[in-house]
Amino acid sequence: MGTDLHAPLGRDRAARLRRSRRTSIGVIFGMLVGAGVLGFSFYAMRSDPALQKTEMASNVAPAASSEEDRTATAPSSAKVGVPRSGPNSGANVQRTQTDNGQVVTTYSPRQRDGDGPLIVEAQRIGQDPRMAATPNEDLVEETPEGRLPIIGPDGLRPMEQYARPWSGARGARIAIVVGGLGLSQTGTQNAIRTLPAQVTLAFAATGNSLPRWMQEARRNGHEILVQLPMEPFDYPSNNPGGSTLVTEANVKENIANLHEAMGKITNYTGVMNYLGGRFLSDADALEPVLRDIAGRGLLFLDDGSSAQSLSEKIAKPLQLPHGFADLTLDAQLDKQEILKKLDELERIAQRKGFAIGSASAFDESIDAIQQWVGEVSNRGIEIVGVSAVVDDPAHP
Repeated sequence: MGTDLHAPLGRDRAARLRRSRRTSIGVIFGMLVGAGVLGFSFYAMRSDPALQKTEMASNVAPAASSEEDRTATAPSSAKVGVPRSGPNSGANVQRTQTDNGQVVTTYSPRQRDGDGPLIVEAQRIGQDPRMAATPNEDLVEETPEGRLPIIGPDGLRPMEQYARPWSGARGARIAIVVGGLGLSQTGTQNAIRTLPAQVTLAFAATGNSLPRWMQEARRNGHEILVQLPMEPFDYPSNNPGGSTLVTEANVKENIANLHEAMGKITNYTGVMNYLGGRFLSDADALEPVLRDIAGRGLLFLDDGSSAQSLSEKIAKPLQLPHGFADLTLDAQLDKQEILKKLDELERIAQRKGFAIGSASAFDESIDAIQQWVGEVSNRGIEIVGVSAVVDDPAHP
C-alpha cells in the first residue's frame, strides 16, 4: 500500500530528541544562573578592606579623656573610610612658595590610587549637613602650622565647599557676621546655640578649644570665618594677641603668622581682620598676605572699622573675593540701639541689593540679632552666609 511504517517512529523519536535538547538547555541555563548568584553572593560577602575600615571607624571610638578631646581627635571619614573624589579630580598638585610669598600651583594628571569603592561628590556649593564638620581632604594640606586650606585638584575652592547655600532669589540679601568666638566659653556657646543658622560666625585665631567650637557651629549650619589679628594704630598698647601681623615684620614672618592662624581650624570660607587699622593701610605689608589668601581659594572680609583700609583696592588685581562690612552693629552695647542698626542695615540692603553687618559675641548683640532675624524674613529679606554677598571675580 506504499505506507512507511517507520515514519511514525521517526517522528516520535525526533519529538523526544527536541524535548531532550530543551531540557538540557534549561538545565545548563539554570546552572549558569545559579553560578552567577553564587558569585555575586561571594563578592558581596568578601572582605573588602575599604568597607572593613568604614565599619571599624563607625564602631570603634578612640580613647579620649574628655568630650573636647573626643571631638578634636575624631578621625575624618576620608582618612579611614571609603575614599572621596570630586567630579573632575585626578591631578598631581605641586605648590611652591616664592620669596615674596606668592604661591605657584602646578597641575599634572595622575591615575587614581588604589581600588575598591569610591564616593564621587558632585555638590559644589556647601556640604551635606551630615559632613559639615568634616573637612574635604582634597582641600587641605598638611603643614608644620597645621592643616591649611587649598584649592582642590578640580578647582573647587574652600569658599565654595564650606559656603552656606542660599536660595538664589533676586530679593535683598543681608549677611550678619558675629566675631570673637573662642575668646569666651560661655559667649561662644551662647552664640552657636542661640543664633540662627543663617548668621556667619567668626572665630578668633587666639581663642581656645577652636576645633570643638568649629565642629559644633558647622553641625548647626553656620558658615564660619577665621579672624586674623592685625596691627592697630595704637599697637602695642592695644595688642590683638599672639602672632599678630605687624607692618615692621618681613613677609616671611607675616605669612608664617597667617598660616599659624589659618591652621587652628578647618571648614571655613575665608579670613576676617581682627583690629588691624595700621596693617590694613600698609600696602607693602598687606599685599603678600592677601595674595596667599587668594591663592588658597578663600574670601577676605574687611570689618569696615578702618577708613584707611586698602584691602578692597589690593584684592581686585589678585582676583580675591572681597567683602566690606557696611555697619558695625554693636558699637553701642545696648539691645535697642543694636536693633536700630539692624534696621539701618536693612535699608542699605534694600537700596543696593545686599548688605553686611558685623558684631561681637556679646549677650546683647546675640539677643538683638536673634530677635531681628526672626522678624525680617517676613519683609522679603534673606539672611545669607557672607560668601553669598562678597565680590567674587570668579562669578561676577
